[in-house]
Amino acid sequence: MKTFNIALIPGDGIGPEVVAEGVKILKAIESLDSEISFTFTEFSWGCEYYLENGRMMAEDGIERLRAFDAIYLGAVGYPGVPDHISLWDLLLRIRKEFDQYVNIRPITLLNPSLTPLKDKTEKEIDFLVIRENSEGEYAGAGDWLFKGKPEEVVLQTGVFSRKGTERIIRYAYEEARKSKRTLTSISKGNALNYSMVFWDEVFEEVGKEYPDVQTYSYLVDAASLYFVTEPERFEVVVTSNLFGDILTDIGAAITGGMGLATGANINPERNFPSMFEPVHGSAPDISGKGIANPIAAIWSVSQMMDFFGKEQWGATILATIKEILKEKESLTPDLGGTATTQELGDRIVEILCIQAAKEGVAPL
Repeated sequence: MKTFNIALIPGDGIGPEVVAEGVKILKAIESLDSEISFTFTEFSWGCEYYLENGRMMAEDGIERLRAFDAIYLGAVGYPGVPDHISLWDLLLRIRKEFDQYVNIRPITLLNPSLTPLKDKTEKEIDFLVIRENSEGEYAGAGDWLFKGKPEEVVLQTGVFSRKGTERIIRYAYEEARKSKRTLTSISKGNALNYSMVFWDEVFEEVGKEYPDVQTYSYLVDAASLYFVTEPERFEVVVTSNLFGDILTDIGAAITGGMGLATGANINPERNFPSMFEPVHGSAPDISGKGIANPIAAIWSVSQMMDFFGKEQWGATILATIKEILKEKESLTPDLGGTATTQELGDRIVEILCIQAAKEGVAPL
């Protein structure tokens, strides 16, 4: 039996509610598969912790997380705590300390009723965005000069290292080769005459090692248009930290909204734990009402299982989500249903058991 040790950081707002449903899925898998077990250790870090302790996580938090196989994060952010503090002192700190330089965001339409795009189907909206996750405009470099004076100047420096740029582009080429899909690079070389020209050159340079991979390159403004008008152009996409952050939210919009958006923060070398999360935010306005949609959090469990090398379970979870989306009455209000968060989670577990037996992953 393989035991996976998972650190839970439920976080703020609806985070604890949706993480609880994701844990429910993991426990169901454990009961169905005699070769897998999980341990869970919960950390109460986040904005409430900050208000009480003046920091988003314990002083030795990174060291405490280091021993885990994966981190399962709910959401970060709450009124009264500035966004740049909640983001930089927990989520981005974990990404950077554990060198989680690959962010994986699937842009996959799971049910045709979910997209606002006319005449687009599951076949036409099904691609993967690989976002650089450690530097770029989110490197935290810059300066604030003459603060409060008429000549005040703010500098935000985008950092694009040879190491950081080449490794994310190479990762994307490997994924495209493995999955036999095209690869599209998205940049802005016509305006950003250092960082994005460098990005484009590295993309072309690394591409010489992958003559079997068909490639395309788009400016980010054109790519934003095509995400909406012609999403079928894309199969695997690689882009920088900032552009990836923005583009994947467009991707969420065309596949059903942020309640269905998931993301994985990966350290491919596995020197450190990777982190899995829904990316919908903490939604404090609906916190505690029992109506939060847990599907994105459960989809991130599918990504976690893929990362653990249990791709059959990852695929079964995704197939289960597709099935539940056909049952309108079982969905939460944001998807037109009347179910509570827990009721939806319970129903997903029921379908998961049936789906697992059907696919031969586990006995019924």
